[in-house]
Amino acid sequence: MKLHNPFRTALVATLGVGLGILLIGSIQSLSTVLLYVGTALFISLGLDPVISFLERRRLPRWLAVLITLVLVLGVFAGIVLIVLPVLVSQVMQLIEQITQLVSRPTFLTDVEDWITGLFPNLDIERVLTEAQDWLIANLGDITGGVINASVSIVGGLFGAFIVLILTIYLTASTPSLKRSVYQLVPASKRPRFIDLAEQITDSVGYYVMGQVTLGVINGILSAIYLNIIGAPFAAVLAVIAFFFSLIPLVGTLTGSTIIVLVCLIPGLGSPATALAAGIYYLIYMQIEAYVISPRIMSRAVSVPGAVVVVAALAGGSLLGLLGALIAIPVAASILIIYRQVLIPRMNER
Repeated sequence: MKLHNPFRTALVATLGVGLGILLIGSIQSLSTVLLYVGTALFISLGLDPVISFLERRRLPRWLAVLITLVLVLGVFAGIVLIVLPVLVSQVMQLIEQITQLVSRPTFLTDVEDWITGLFPNLDIERVLTEAQDWLIANLGDITGGVINASVSIVGGLFGAFIVLILTIYLTASTPSLKRSVYQLVPASKRPRFIDLAEQITDSVGYYVMGQVTLGVINGILSAIYLNIIGAPFAAVLAVIAFFFSLIPLVGTLTGSTIIVLVCLIPGLGSPATALAAGIYYLIYMQIEAYVISPRIMSRAVSVPGAVVVVAALAGGSLLGLLGALIAIPVAASILIIYRQVLIPRMNER
């Protein structure tokens, strides 16, 4: 290939590379903002089935949005007002009991006896000595980590407020945003694009509502059962069960494991309580997997198990917990495009 103007070609190539680097840097700088927008969009799509349900009852769009947002905020505020005092009280009790447990003169002896019972061949004194030396050597890093965690909590609260405002705006303006996007598609392909887009948004919405419903069911049943068996800090553990149930694939298992381990802490729970909790969650996970989840998620796009695992791992690696949450509906959206666009095109050839 003959270059008629090497200088101009090199200049254009350099400008193209520079523009690409600038674009990548801008995306990295705006990653937090993009994360807020993506989270708000994800939540607003989850609220859309409720708004559509109210619209089918002949309510105007603005009234349906208002009722949905008021209900969601009211339920959230009610949960906070009901659960927060109990959580604070039980966390304070937990801290007090742990403080009393640690401050006992025989604490180290009790720990040594407990570890010796579990691991008879372990050199307990050496392990405790090395643990104490490590704690002293890393005290500054631990203090810095606590400070960073506090700053992260404050930043998380600010981010939650921003997401709330964006969610309200996106929920109210979803139809106009859809129409604006649809206008960018050529008129000849617009009906097919609208059909696919509506399927994708409906699938995401039903998935979000289904996952929240699973979390509510697990949280309520956990609160009832843990109070019946006398588990320590039942309210705190029920909240843990709710939030971990929002995580697809491994959330219920992880939350159940944490709850059973808390019930096993000496001085707080007992082996009998932990065993009862473990049996309950084994049964519940089977019922959730084969009865509750299929019924709730029946209107969402089914995703094969292998795709769920890969999507959750990829989403978690890219965006952390939020990535794991949105990975499944994203995979479902890709499957819709694969089944209804790519496969028919390949069959036509």
